[in-house]
Amino acid sequence: MADELSIYSSRCWINHTLTPATITFMQGKIIAVDMIKLPAAIDFGNDIIMPGVIDAHVHVNEPGRTEWEGFNTATMAAAAGGITTIVDMPLNASPVTTSVNAFQAKLKSSEGQLHVNCGFYGGLIPDHKNELQLLLKQGILGVKCFLVHSGIDEFPNVSYKDICEVMPLIAEAGVPLLAHCELDDVKPTTDFDNCHDYHQYLASRPKQWENEAVDMMIGIAEKFDAAIHIVHVSSAETLPHIHSAKSKGLKLTAETCPQYIYFSAEEIPDNNTLYKCAPPIREKENNDQLKKALKENVLFFIASDHSPAPPEIKLLDAGDLKNAWGGIAGLQFLLPASWTALKGTMTVEELIPLLTEHPATFLNVQHRKGKIETGMDADFTIWSPEEKFVVDENDIFHRHTQSPYVGKNMFGKIHSTIVNGKIVYQNNKIIQKNAGKWLLRQ
Repeated sequence: MADELSIYSSRCWINHTLTPATITFMQGKIIAVDMIKLPAAIDFGNDIIMPGVIDAHVHVNEPGRTEWEGFNTATMAAAAGGITTIVDMPLNASPVTTSVNAFQAKLKSSEGQLHVNCGFYGGLIPDHKNELQLLLKQGILGVKCFLVHSGIDEFPNVSYKDICEVMPLIAEAGVPLLAHCELDDVKPTTDFDNCHDYHQYLASRPKQWENEAVDMMIGIAEKFDAAIHIVHVSSAETLPHIHSAKSKGLKLTAETCPQYIYFSAEEIPDNNTLYKCAPPIREKENNDQLKKALKENVLFFIASDHSPAPPEIKLLDAGDLKNAWGGIAGLQFLLPASWTALKGTMTVEELIPLLTEHPATFLNVQHRKGKIETGMDADFTIWSPEEKFVVDENDIFHRHTQSPYVGKNMFGKIHSTIVNGKIVYQNNKIIQKNAGKWLLRQ
């Protein structure tokens, strides 16, 4: 058949092992996996061929704030990072994705701009039960809420009472509730009188905020026997509580992000808002515990939490950590930043499920994505974990190229990205556009 293609490597990720294999696919699906090299196969040598990376936490910001990022640039950057599927958060678009009309507007805005696959979360805000009931029927993959101000006035945070009111609806729909876990009812130990001092910013969002919020969400998971997901865990003090809840059989999952394991507070300079995110990047001792939790499966997967903003909103020139937009631009670096941070802690075989199979399971798309098997989607990441490179701003596909990763040394060069059987990215170039599809819950 004209659209049939075979690829070979001496290191294909099959049945949790790196092994020589030829993978054949057609019409976007894997049709054969042969444990030999077939003559017609494209030979990727010793590069790893693995299921496409899934980034389950991305802020695309379209429609309405496309000047921050948009589907076109976000999905090109994803492809350049070996990512074949992203899931878009509901709060930074305008309108925010808290209604059926807003969701339909988001779908429309993405048409003709998806170079990788894209799923969507809906948003939970106060007094939202009726609208949420309708939104849950639209194919969203989960519901996102904030327990502290989101930074977007149109997306206010919810209370314990708000969550309890709608939790039966979410549980019945069979999707997770994703929670930004910070509760700001405890006064920080700093007045943040020096807006340029990173350690004052760090102290302004203490671990206690995160710890108490995680405990609250664990209680909700137990009360409603519902799937709760803790996004971007940064406080290592939450880890024993998460581990205990999982050991009890609660439907609790948690993620962390590359910035919380690649960087540490001790090395972050003052006056540099590129590193500002919430919750903040904490100290090395704390972050080493997050790495261990990934290895031990207490934290289920890694996601970028890509949250870019134009330089003027990021206040790069002023270096104002108090008032700058908080978010890390890191979508393109999810795989290499994670591997660079973790290569001293785990093997590449231990890393791969954290970016493929585990997020696929979390999103309940494991029957389609996250593994290389006959019948699965033909999404592949082809990369060299041994290859070292320096992040060059000229190679970044984000709408805004400013990122704390610029100039940093990384391991894990992405050579090719295949989406639905089409080569989208290869050797620093976008080869084919519009290969992505909507990923909607049936």
